[in-house]
Amino acid sequence: MFNIALFETTLINVIILLIFIIPGFCLAKASLLKADHLPSLSVILVYLCGPCLIMSAFFSLRYDPAEALRMLLFFGVCLVLQFLFIAILYFLLRRKYDDPKYRVLTIGAVLGNTGFFGLPVITSLFPGHPVVACYSVMFTVSMNLLVFTIGVFCLTNDRKYMSLKPAIMNPTSVGVVVGVAVYLLSPFFSLTGVAAEVAGRLADAVSIVARMSSPLCMFILGIRLAHMSFRSVFTRPFVYLTTVLKLLVFPLFCWIILHFLPLDPVFKASMLVLASVPNAAIMLSLAEMHHGETELAANTLLVTTLLCFITMPVLASFLI
Repeated sequence: MFNIALFETTLINVIILLIFIIPGFCLAKASLLKADHLPSLSVILVYLCGPCLIMSAFFSLRYDPAEALRMLLFFGVCLVLQFLFIAILYFLLRRKYDDPKYRVLTIGAVLGNTGFFGLPVITSLFPGHPVVACYSVMFTVSMNLLVFTIGVFCLTNDRKYMSLKPAIMNPTSVGVVVGVAVYLLSPFFSLTGVAAEVAGRLADAVSIVARMSSPLCMFILGIRLAHMSFRSVFTRPFVYLTTVLKLLVFPLFCWIILHFLPLDPVFKASMLVLASVPNAAIMLSLAEMHHGETELAANTLLVTTLLCFITMPVLASFLI
């Protein structure tokens, strides 16, 4: 049944995020920003904004055992669903892996921008459930574990590139460790006076940097778009195949499986929304690192981001 309120809320939040692409695009077209600036901006996004986004999600909660178990369950379910979908695509396409575009498709169908894009959308949809921000973190952490193991294997078709070290030792892990530590210790200390004020100010500072994450992520995409040929972005049919898998097939796959499980509605809805977000920039980074159809990865990243303003509101309004 169509839910107009969910449709409008999702649409508005997605469009607001997409609007942040425009400044980056315009400044790049005016030659005020160059593609050479992208690595520096990406470092700020990944190494500063990303960890702050994660820590801020946990800082907003006070430890609750039942809630902590739901977060762990969400992590496990995310990991299994992503692994299953990648495994299905791998067994269907592995005979065509001599062509790198099929390898990009395999990981592109799953890897989503669950943090910088998914978190602000899901928190707007469920303002009375702050735990959904941590669900976004759990999805991101599970994705990182897969990215540098079976994700890299699928992209390179070579097991030697698989490694748990980058999956565990990365900026996201730093944010998770600090955020979880504060979350778990929150019942055991109560600050007053100057200490409470300092702690509050620090939490506010982390929150301010966290709120920069999504605009900066879209700003970077705008710069990328400005330095790409529109014809190359929108005229490759394979881009649309990967886009359909990521924005429609994968979230529907997750929804069908969870629909029959005894889980609470917010848990299921969060999974659907986070599964339906556009591609994550990590897909392009992996393609660049391993020389695997970089243009296709970049085009898919942009097309999924631009088209999700249609798919995300529709899925949310019909399935949540």
